[in-house]
Amino acid sequence: MGDVGRVLQIEFERTRENGKGLSRAMKAGIYRQIMGVAWPLIISTGSFTVMQFCDRMFLAWHSPISIQAALPAGILAFTFICGFTAVAGYTNTFVAQFWGSGDGPACARVTAQGIFLALASWPLMAALIPVGHLILALSGHPPEVLAEEKEYFTILMLGGAGSPLAAALVGFFTGRGRTVTSMVAHVSANLTNVLLDYLLIFGHWGFPRMGIRGAALATVAAGFIVPAILAVPYFSRPVRKVFRTVANFRPDRILLMRLLRFGMPAGIQLALDVASFEIFVLLTGRLGHDALAASNIALSINLLAFMPLIGLGIAASILVGQYQGARESDLAARAGWAALHLGWLYMIPIGISFLFLPQSYFALFSAGGPQATPVARLLPIGRRLMVIMAVWGLADAVNLILGGALKGAGDTRFVMYYSIAMAWGVLVPGQVYIVLVKHMDILSSWTWTAFYICAMAIGYFLRFAGGRWQKIDLLGRRRAVVIEPTRPGAEALLGGD
Repeated sequence: MGDVGRVLQIEFERTRENGKGLSRAMKAGIYRQIMGVAWPLIISTGSFTVMQFCDRMFLAWHSPISIQAALPAGILAFTFICGFTAVAGYTNTFVAQFWGSGDGPACARVTAQGIFLALASWPLMAALIPVGHLILALSGHPPEVLAEEKEYFTILMLGGAGSPLAAALVGFFTGRGRTVTSMVAHVSANLTNVLLDYLLIFGHWGFPRMGIRGAALATVAAGFIVPAILAVPYFSRPVRKVFRTVANFRPDRILLMRLLRFGMPAGIQLALDVASFEIFVLLTGRLGHDALAASNIALSINLLAFMPLIGLGIAASILVGQYQGARESDLAARAGWAALHLGWLYMIPIGISFLFLPQSYFALFSAGGPQATPVARLLPIGRRLMVIMAVWGLADAVNLILGGALKGAGDTRFVMYYSIAMAWGVLVPGQVYIVLVKHMDILSSWTWTAFYICAMAIGYFLRFAGGRWQKIDLLGRRRAVVIEPTRPGAEALLGGD
């Protein structure tokens, strides 16, 4: 878990024995540890934000139809893919707890199971394409928008295996706190995506002008860059020597079942959570062209807040998992709260910028010439939507960070049941009533979404504060599972992976 984490453990034991609270230095150490793990993740997710933002901006420059089609189709593809990604990527939590317990080779064994699950998901994604086309057809969007939605969705699904494959390999590095390795891979992939977007959407440098199809192909191509980059250090000689990544690259039925047991609730939760949000996005398409375009642009802007918070949520998951693996539940709790404090410190200035600079944000989508989205007409709607985004931002930080911390502890069943109940018991019925029954406007739809996000935050906050997650036995150690000790000198050998 790193030198800072080990020092904190020693100091925490001393304060507990002396019956004293944590010193100011120890509290500062926890924040430093969070930031040490989180900053590469924030850069990784931030680069994804920039990539997605450029993707939407280029499509808005290309055609108002493309920007209307990209977000609903993109979220629908993500809905179908993210469940597989979450299951394969739950290697992150297992690796964190195995690493915290001192079992290095088990980190490679569980990573291999995640890779096998990722490869097995590829044909399942392709089989879901007709289902996606049916959902898009039922959305009621104009024919010209629907045609581009189907094209964009199909390409993303056919090339979707890169996401779970990357998640499985990323977990091996991030679970041990080696987040810089993940950062290099993600930044490289996202910069490649931006370049390919520029070339394929507009047809520069001799490439064909492909519009939304080019944006989808750029996303798919970049999606396989992350696993390709990470495979190099994963199978390198120093890592292979310590973790036996080649010898452990084989099915392990018991570990695979355990990964599925804890990972599937996380996958189901994420898929259904995103699916409920997809219904919200699709229903806004029934409120008129301007409402749909303004909503899609505002949600694209919201990525500036959303994705870095995911980085902090992953960091919380990693450190909570490592401390739980080391049987230091009190430090795990403090790490979760520290991550939330940092998330709020980030969200406050972002929310202020949403309140006072909406025109500057929306102007980014109007630089594409005569066919660009008519931002001047959308701004009156967009300004109000960004006020709502500023309000829900602090609550979203709770959902992403404390939700990640709960998953890091293995509390995936609560996260699944609670999020499904809220999404499908509150968000979706409310949106159906607002849009389809009462035919209300986009502001009513967004206000209800803000209420749902805040209600979700209350549940996650109370669950984490309650501490029941501290008793979860993710690794099955109460059943006397034999743990193979890490080979001597592991940290010295892996300092640069």
